[in-house]
Amino acid sequence: MATVEHFEDLEVWKLARKLTGKLYGLSRNDPFAKDYGLRDQICRAAVSIVSNIAEGFERRSANQFLQFLDIANGSAGEVRAQLYVALDLGYITQEEFQDAIGDVVAIGKMLTSLIRHLRLNNA
Repeated sequence: MATVEHFEDLEVWKLARKLTGKLYGLSRNDPFAKDYGLRDQICRAAVSIVSNIAEGFERRSANQFLQFLDIANGSAGEVRAQLYVALDLGYITQEEFQDAIGDVVAIGKMLTSLIRHLRLNNA
C-alpha cells in the first residue's frame, strides 16, 4: 500500500466529503428542512465521518487512527439508519435514498477494509 501523506488523499475521505455535501443538499428541501432534529442529526453524523477520518489521520499514531476510524464507521451506520427514517417519512425519494445509501455503504466497506489493513500491519 502506498504511503498517504495527507488525509485528503484517502479515497474514503473524498467519498465521505461528497456524501456530506449530498446530505446537506437533500436536507435543505421541505419537508426535510423543517424536521430540525433529523436534519441536524444526519448532517452531524455525516460531518462526524469526514472529521474523524481527518482527525485520526492527523494524530500520526496507528492506534489512535484506528480508534477514530471505528468512530467514523459508527457514524456511517448512524447515517444509514437516518436515511431509512428520511425515506420512511417521505423526506427523500427512493432514488435519492439509493444514491445516498450506496455512498454510505461504500464508505463503511472502505473503512472496514482500512481498519482491517491497519490492524494486520500494526499487530
